Amino acid sequence: MQDTEIHPALAALLREHRSHLLLVIGNKNYSSWSMRPWVVMKAFGIPFEEVRIPLGQPDTTSRISAYSAAGKVPILVADDITVWDSMAICEFLADQFSILNLWPEDIAARAHARSICAEMHSGFSSLRFDMPMNIRAELHGKGRTLGAQADIGRISEIWEDCLARFGPNAFLFGDFSIADAYFAPVVMRFRTYGVSLAPALQAYADRVCAHPAVAQWMQEANAETESVPWHDARSEG
Repeated sequence: MQDTEIHPALAALLREHRSHLLLVIGNKNYSSWSMRPWVVMKAFGIPFEEVRIPLGQPDTTSRISAYSAAGKVPILVADDITVWDSMAICEFLADQFSILNLWPEDIAARAHARSICAEMHSGFSSLRFDMPMNIRAELHGKGRTLGAQADIGRISEIWEDCLARFGPNAFLFGDFSIADAYFAPVVMRFRTYGVSLAPALQAYADRVCAHPAVAQWMQEANAETESVPWHDARSEG
């Protein structure tokens, strides 16, 4: 599904269950983990209420803790169910709205998609630390540690493999899926830090940026005015 209109079957499901979904996120400029489920929900037309809690403020911890004892964003509240952690949220949404095929429909492609998302979720620590997401910034050439370069290489391998096997001239598995949302913050990092990619990979990154859900997140990130000094300092170091 490539736009943000509500799928007719989804509308019927929402009417049946009368579910109210609330997604708690951090700053769109900085919070890569928040970006992932937000983009999934927007991309697949899943209606939700957004609560944005700016990071690095005196009341940030208390405001987040009011929704989850884990004390981190994102958090999804679905009536009396609370789900925290971006992967858990995406899996919950995939279960609840299976008609939308948030994961690839083919079982082999779906297993592959889950594997690369799990690798993204638990790995690439150098990229996260040395090249933190900062959509408003232009930091070309910064953060190029050996570890970050190794992570960039591995991500390039993942993209090349998926595009060759499942999604040439489209997204990683053909149609936009959780996997593309999961790598969208990486695309943001590559833009900010001026990472050079092979033409096919740059074309993929451009398609991700042009997706309506990702484009909306970027637009709203650029409109934010809050600054998190420790985060900006780490980005520029």
